[in-house]
Amino acid sequence: MATSQHLFTRFASKTSDWAGRPVAFVLAVVLVAVWAATGPLFDFSETWQLVINTGTTIITFLMVFVLQNAQTRDARAVQAKLNEIILTSHAENKFIGIEHLDNEDLERLDSLVAKAAKGVHEERTKRTSEPTNAGNEANEQRASAKSRSPNGKRRPPGRRPGNST
Repeated sequence: MATSQHLFTRFASKTSDWAGRPVAFVLAVVLVAVWAATGPLFDFSETWQLVINTGTTIITFLMVFVLQNAQTRDARAVQAKLNEIILTSHAENKFIGIEHLDNEDLERLDSLVAKAAKGVHEERTKRTSEPTNAGNEANEQRASAKSRSPNGKRRPPGRRPGNST
């Protein structure tokens, strides 16, 4: 038999899933439109206003708990997935569990990561902008080999091997 926690989890999941659909929004708009249309029937009385205020307050109050439950579960699932990626990759394991650090420690870690990322970016930029002699020599050798026939003689431009014209 399911525990009350499991029942609430299933209820919260289904409710948050349903509340995020367009049909729920349309239903809410229709409800407000019907309420507004009945205003003249009730002479826009305080009771008429109290109905919408009380209804929306109760729904909002209850939805806070339902949505918070769903969001907390989603965040935990994402965190578990990220931890698994960190563990199975070349990333540093010190990042596991950092969601429990206080803001000051997170800001310090964030600045260290930003500094490291800037260094990596500068290193990559430096590597791609510097021409390498080995690469240039290899390109020259390939170009030279293409312009020679199989017997070592230079071919006229535009002529390809196996092309007898």
